[in-house]
Amino acid sequence: MSGHAGDRLFVTGLTLHAFHGCHAFEAKLGQRFVLDLVLELDLAAAAASDRLEDTASYDAIVEVARDAFCSRRFKLVEAAAGAVADALLAAFERLECVRVTVHKPNAPLEAVFADVGATLVRRRPQS
Repeated sequence: MSGHAGDRLFVTGLTLHAFHGCHAFEAKLGQRFVLDLVLELDLAAAAASDRLEDTASYDAIVEVARDAFCSRRFKLVEAAAGAVADALLAAFERLECVRVTVHKPNAPLEAVFADVGATLVRRRPQS
């Protein structure tokens, strides 16, 4: 672990329309999901250089997350979050740890609720 404890990039409130869920109507109509992404990586070089090459661009982070989340249908938000986490780790070699939260604000529940979803944390294996 390098000396950058606490360095992170984040994207909060990334809203995507997708067709995830266990119910047939979810596959047909789709619904809104909201993703929060936190990427832990050493940002010392970027802070010193002020160059995009020394970090991960938000555009690229969003593109990778969107592609992983929307490229197929998942029954579980846990699986969708895992696909996003895996894709981000694969795309950004500087990334050491990623936290992906998938909110499903319109989940078909017979209850009044503010939010439901899942958070996954994945670390790059130490070599």
